[in-house]
Amino acid sequence: MEYTVAQGVATLMSHDNSQHPEPSTTIDLKDLGTVHRLGFGAMRLVGDGVWGEPADRNAAIAVVQRAVELGVDFIDTADSYGPNISEEILAEALHPYKAGLKIATKVGFARTGPQEWVPLGRAEYLRQQTELSLRKLKVDSLDLLQLHRIDPKVDPEEQFTVLRDLQKEGKVKALGLSQVSVAELEEAGKYFTVSTVQNRYNLTDRSSQDVLNYAEENGIGFIPWAPISAGELAQPGGRLDEAAKRLGATTSQVALAWLLRRSPVMMPIPGTGSVKHLEENLGAAGVVLDEDTYVELEAAR
Repeated sequence: MEYTVAQGVATLMSHDNSQHPEPSTTIDLKDLGTVHRLGFGAMRLVGDGVWGEPADRNAAIAVVQRAVELGVDFIDTADSYGPNISEEILAEALHPYKAGLKIATKVGFARTGPQEWVPLGRAEYLRQQTELSLRKLKVDSLDLLQLHRIDPKVDPEEQFTVLRDLQKEGKVKALGLSQVSVAELEEAGKYFTVSTVQNRYNLTDRSSQDVLNYAEENGIGFIPWAPISAGELAQPGGRLDEAAKRLGATTSQVALAWLLRRSPVMMPIPGTGSVKHLEENLGAAGVVLDEDTYVELEAAR
């Protein structure tokens, strides 16, 4: 396999796959503009348990820089990744930022230890974390700010109002939500324009299908987290494994290609701390699923 750059996105050229792989398509996000749908998730740039420094900070920086070299123009991070460290690595690796690059971040979690996540949606906390993200990313206005979780202990109106106010003040260009229901999306839409929604979605977990449908109907970007999780389907002999062998691709590439075909608003952001895996994941832009394979994966769970 070899990698080339086609229309700004790394495209996998496989001798066993289609002779004319298509590059990833783009999406026009409300209040943000156009980005390629296959992006990069920056959660795995930090230590185990999404906590502390990575084992090799220089390697993490190299991954980010390579992603942008290959044409990635949408990167997703959060103040809670590390905490703080993911945002700091992005700034160290990329600032001053390439024209057209969009960095999305998230607020709404307090971190009390490795793999410990506590929703915290008080207005003063969301505002404080937004100000800190501006400082860490070295920008005057965040491209996209997403509420990482709606805090069940705080009135949603308080959380949505402060996000709206931050946007009105020019500290944020676009706003989004994470792991929400259709009803919560509709409620948030009364306060601000929802640009993106980020819910868990992959071959084996389609529980947010109703949210995806709503996103399609309303022109909202849908960012599936855990996009390449496939469980037994990716094991030797599984449907995903067999499809990958037929296409001359990896199971991760086929899982991502399925997502990209699943919906025009789908925006997978596979993350990794390895340049090799990064290049492999971005190769999904060039994997073309034939109709039989797509139908087979649609039926798989």
